[in-house]
Amino acid sequence: MPDLTQQIENSAAAIEKLWPRRPRIGIILGTGLGRLVEEIHVEQTIPYEAIPHFPRSTALGHKGQLACGQLAGLSVVTMEGRFHAYEGYSFAETTFPVRVMHRLGINLLIVSNASGGLNPRFRSGEIMVIEDHINLMSDNPLVGIQHEQVGPRYPDMSEPYDLALIDRTLQIARREDFVVHRGVYVALTGPNYETRAEYRFLRGIGGDVVGMSTVPEVIVAAHIGLRVLALSTITNICLPDFLEPTKAEDVVEAAEMAEANMRKIVAGILQFESARLRTGLAR
Repeated sequence: MPDLTQQIENSAAAIEKLWPRRPRIGIILGTGLGRLVEEIHVEQTIPYEAIPHFPRSTALGHKGQLACGQLAGLSVVTMEGRFHAYEGYSFAETTFPVRVMHRLGINLLIVSNASGGLNPRFRSGEIMVIEDHINLMSDNPLVGIQHEQVGPRYPDMSEPYDLALIDRTLQIARREDFVVHRGVYVALTGPNYETRAEYRFLRGIGGDVVGMSTVPEVIVAAHIGLRVLALSTITNICLPDFLEPTKAEDVVEAAEMAEANMRKIVAGILQFESARLRTGLAR
């Protein structure tokens, strides 16, 4: 079996054969941001099945393909569908596409997700830009054999989410006149939603929202030196004393309500990145 570096090379070679550009931005489209693809000048669509070593996406509303093309004057590679541990994949498998996108050339990863609101000030349909996280997924994608070629054994996590991009996101929201919070994302494995006692615990340890993704991808992004912007759509409110049953379909519906504002943020961030590139500040 090929080692991790060879697997990355195999996957990247398959993508480059179909789409030879060098992307600057990687985007993981979580629940509620799927229509962003409509704004991309798509040059190539690549099913995950056509990429060696890629898992298959089975989550509700996730298509399972790469959309490669141009957005805001930048080359982007976009994942229409991510992978979760609750689908039966290891954390190394769920984060493997991040390593492949880095090999293709990205230096910025934009991640979106749906989450439950723990902070009583939050409302369904609002957006939170993630400034930090708590990993309660009982595993870590960096556990295992160390590959010096792809990153250090003990990566720093003092700033996994890019502060300049967080500030830019808040500026965009103020300019466009919609609510964006900043806060802490707690990651659990799922796939069940949490109990009342668990919600109390998660809020008590500092969580503002809770979800089942994103943190493994961000850990790997930090491992390989990518800047990260992570946006979370608050799809249901998780107040223990006023808890109502949560359905997956309701989560998707609430996320779609916030999609227009999510797209405004992504468009503004890419314009910011284009300006940085023109002035020579982009790395």
